[in-house]
Amino acid sequence: MDAKPILNVKSLKEQVYDFLREQMRRGEILPGSVIDMEETSKKLGVSRTPLRDALLQLESEDFVAILPRRKVVVNVLTVEDIKNYYEIIGALESIAIIKAFDRMSQKDIDYMEQMNREMKQAIEANDFDLYYEKNLNFHSVYLDLCGNEKLIRIVNTLKKRLYDFPRRQGFVKEWEEASIKEHARLIQLLREGKKEEAARFMRDIHWSYEVQQKYIVEYYQQVEASHQAAK
Repeated sequence: MDAKPILNVKSLKEQVYDFLREQMRRGEILPGSVIDMEETSKKLGVSRTPLRDALLQLESEDFVAILPRRKVVVNVLTVEDIKNYYEIIGALESIAIIKAFDRMSQKDIDYMEQMNREMKQAIEANDFDLYYEKNLNFHSVYLDLCGNEKLIRIVNTLKKRLYDFPRRQGFVKEWEEASIKEHARLIQLLREGKKEEAARFMRDIHWSYEVQQKYIVEYYQQVEASHQAAK
């Protein structure tokens, strides 16, 4: 008979955080809405301490704003936010490529190529969740090899803020296809040993707000429309 674990793997705060993030991802908690701390505490059957701690983490990640008198407002993603996030992610992923370059094997690059193919297949199957997963896997290759855990944490948090709040069940197909072509170009530069050019391409093309602006505007217009429909 297997022994039961003595301790819960996750703390109450982590469980509350995961619950709130999942509610956001699914569109149950929308940008601009107010989280009632007393109601949420009762719903989850927890004291206010783990709830407050979870909300403090969400505030540090820019998902919510904690206001006086225990009012918690879910932040709306603004155009300025998107511009800033793209600039930060582009700069950090560019650094990650430089740091990871000498550690990357042909097998790693082959895996990136495989993920890019599977992203294309996901588009053809109209499966946004699968596309999103494969896209994260693609970028995770050089992020995981860069050796900077804080950089990885910041990038992953900002990506959740951009695309996972709530996650859309659809595509801006032209954007996804353009992204796949950009991935193919990055793979080519990595195979050719062009480290600096690959890093610049990631910063100045793939994560450039100005280059991607028309797609970004269309994507977030659809997101806003889905928010309005859910109200």
